[in-house]
Amino acid sequence: MPDAAPSPTTSTRCGSCGIDYATRLLACPQCHRLAFADELKRLAESADEASRAGDLARALAAWRDAFALLPPGTRQYDVVRDRIESLTQQIDASPSQPSPADARTEEPAFSPQEGWAGKAGVAGLGTLALLAFKFKFLIVLALTKGKLLLLGLTKASTLFSMLLSMGVYWAAFGWWFAIGLVLSIYVHEMGHVAALRRFGVRAEAPMFIPGLGAFVRLKQALPDARADARVGLAGPIWGLVGVLATYAAALATNSPALSAIAKLAAWINLFNLLPVWQLDGSRGFRSMSRSERWFSALAIAVMWSVTQESLLALILIGATFNALTHPPSLTPDRRATFEYVLLVVSLSLLSQIPVVL
Repeated sequence: MPDAAPSPTTSTRCGSCGIDYATRLLACPQCHRLAFADELKRLAESADEASRAGDLARALAAWRDAFALLPPGTRQYDVVRDRIESLTQQIDASPSQPSPADARTEEPAFSPQEGWAGKAGVAGLGTLALLAFKFKFLIVLALTKGKLLLLGLTKASTLFSMLLSMGVYWAAFGWWFAIGLVLSIYVHEMGHVAALRRFGVRAEAPMFIPGLGAFVRLKQALPDARADARVGLAGPIWGLVGVLATYAAALATNSPALSAIAKLAAWINLFNLLPVWQLDGSRGFRSMSRSERWFSALAIAVMWSVTQESLLALILIGATFNALTHPPSLTPDRRATFEYVLLVVSLSLLSQIPVVL
């Protein structure tokens, strides 16, 4: 990606007419020359070069840098905005490299007690078959995304805040649970990072907050609703794969500790599907039409009735509130709806993993 664009506070004298003007302005108020004309030209050339090379993410990142240096209402502003939208649509429509999104498959039920197991029927056999089927995918994921997962650990802010969180959880729950919990959160956050990289959005490495999880702070705006939905749901999608891998290991080793970690990780990722505030579910709902939001709410209600998971009642309230009060997308987004519903179904069932310590 190109280097971050300079702050629009470095030029106070117009290079054309020579007058001084307020540093917060992006164009000369007298001759209307763009304050960062030279930098904008460099970014445009970088974006065009990346596009010719087929690197749409790098091209999109360059156009986003340029967009931040243009005053709203100008012709250049509209042109760059349209190019960003066009590239975003191309990236969204193009097949990506193997990623956790490929694992969007409905999971069979897991039973925490005999009553629920009776309703699940022979789902346990289906679970084993499905986990075996996913082993191939998990190997591909490790080979293709392992470098990105390791890259996050090279950032001092991520590593030190991760160790701090691990120490807090260690003191409260023990070392094995602390490590599993922190790694589950890390995989979730790196899902967001991978999606942000795909859409050419600059962001900082994940930062952990003991007791509250972690977050990724964006350095650029993400106004497109569909791209925002992809980034938002990427976290739970990667988290789902992490849960499946952990539970597969628990089944293979007969480890109650790993089962407990998988269960908690499923619950955390399910909580993030709450469509309120800045949670991932809210970003997923942003690109949905009104009917798609009600369909998602129906799926939540069905899973609540099946699993009796109390968290789903809270998510259902949030989904209903969102569907009633938030402006819907003018165009449907079937992919976001499909991903959201499948995450609700899979994570609801996985949150019922039996744990006997």
